[in-house]
Amino acid sequence: MNTLKKALVAGGCLVVTASVLAGCGNSNGASGSGNNTGSTGQTGSSKASLTLWDIQTGTQQQVIKDMVNRFNQSQSSITVNAQFFENDPFKQKLQIAMGAHNPPDIWTGWGGGVLKSYVDAGDVYDLTSALNADPSWKNRFLPSVMKPVTFNGKIYGVPNDNVQPVFFFYNKQLFKQYNVTPPTTWAQLLSDVQLFKSKGVTPISLGGKDKWPDLMYEEYLVDRIGGPQVFDNVLAGKANAWSDPAFIKANTMIQQLAQAGAFEPGFSSVSSNQGEDAALIYTNKAAMWLMGAWGFGNVLSNDKAFIAQGNLGFFPFPSVAGGTGNPQDIAGNPSNYYSISTASKNPQAAVTFLKDAVLNDQNVQDWINIGDVPPVQGIDTKLKNATYSDYMTFTYDLVKNAPNFQASWDQALSPAAAQELLTDLSKLFLNQMTPQQLSADMNTYIGK
Repeated sequence: MNTLKKALVAGGCLVVTASVLAGCGNSNGASGSGNNTGSTGQTGSSKASLTLWDIQTGTQQQVIKDMVNRFNQSQSSITVNAQFFENDPFKQKLQIAMGAHNPPDIWTGWGGGVLKSYVDAGDVYDLTSALNADPSWKNRFLPSVMKPVTFNGKIYGVPNDNVQPVFFFYNKQLFKQYNVTPPTTWAQLLSDVQLFKSKGVTPISLGGKDKWPDLMYEEYLVDRIGGPQVFDNVLAGKANAWSDPAFIKANTMIQQLAQAGAFEPGFSSVSSNQGEDAALIYTNKAAMWLMGAWGFGNVLSNDKAFIAQGNLGFFPFPSVAGGTGNPQDIAGNPSNYYSISTASKNPQAAVTFLKDAVLNDQNVQDWINIGDVPPVQGIDTKLKNATYSDYMTFTYDLVKNAPNFQASWDQALSPAAAQELLTDLSKLFLNQMTPQQLSADMNTYIGK
C-alpha cells in the first residue's frame, strides 16, 4: 500500500492532495545541494541552508511545519526550508532531481525497493556511523520499522511520522447482535463469514476497484503460512521464488474466501480510495474490513459518532493452522522516512536535523495529538492518555510486539513487478486466474 492510501486519511481528516509538479533545478530545488557555492550552501554566509521535500497534507503537514520552525528557532547555524508536493508528482520530481544530481538535502520516502535503487546509485547518505555514535538516537525507534531502510546492515533513513500496520476493523454492533467474537484463526474467520452471510450481512468489505486492498490478504497469508523468508526470496531474486508452496496455498485460500461470498457483491467496483469500503462498516452493511491503520481516520472523518459510541473494534490478522509464520508478524506501512542526499553540501547539518528535530519529544506529542502513532520506544503511557487510546494502544502494541513488519509489497517490489502483481491479484480474486498462473507470471518479473 503506497502513500496514496495514507494520503487519503491524515489525522482524522479526509485529505486530498492537490499541488502541481514543479520543475527541477529552479528556485524550488535543493538550496543546499545544487548550484550554490561554498561549503555552507549559501554564498558569503556561515549558515547551513537545507532543503527538505515532503508530501504531508492537512494536519500532518502542520506537524512537519511546526517541527521545522522549532528547529530553525533553536539553531543559529542551520536553517531548514520545507517544501511540500503531491504524492505522485513528488516521486517523479525526486527521480528527475536525483538523475540531474540536484536533489534536496533531505527527502521523504517509504524505504524498500525505491530507496534501494537510490542507494545502489550512490545517492543516499549512509547514516549507520552517526546512529551508532549516538545510541539514544538509534534506540529511539521501534526495531520493527527499520527494515525498509536497512540494506546490507547499513541504515539509510529514519522514521519521520506514524506507523500504519494493516489489521481487521470490525463492527461491534453486528458482532454483538449475532453473538460473534473476533476470530483468532483462519478457520474461525471462515465460520464467521458463513454466519454473517446467512444473516444477510456482508462479511468483509473490500475495495477491489483500486486493487491495492487485495494485496493485504496476499501479504498476510503468505507470511502466516511460510514466514517472511518466502517473500524475502522474491526480493533476493531467487529463481521461481513465486512458485513457493506458500504462495500457491495463500492464493488458493484467497479464492476460496472470495468464492464463499466473503465480500460484497460487485466488490471489484467498490473504491477504497473514495472511502466506499469504509462506508459499508459504519453504515452497518459489513461486519469486517481489512485495512491499514489509516482506516480509523477515514471512519472518524465520515461518522465520528460511530467511533464515539464505541462501535468500531480491531483485531489482528488471524493465524493459519499448520503455518510456520509467527502470528504476531504484521504487514503495512511501517512509516515514512527521511533520508539525506550524498549530494548535500551540509550532510552533518542534515544529520543534526534528523537527530534533534525528527520524532523528538515534542514532535512525538504533536503526532499523538492528531491521532497518529509514532514508531518510538516508550510512549505507552502517552498513548493510554490520548484521545482514542484504545485504537492508538492497539496499533502501537501490534508494531512493538511484531517480530517482522513487512513493508507493503507494492513498495518493496520494483514498480513494474508491483503493478503486475496488483493486476494478477485482481484477476485471482475474480477467479479469472489460477494460483499457479499467478506464480508463473510473477516469476518472469523476478530481478526486474
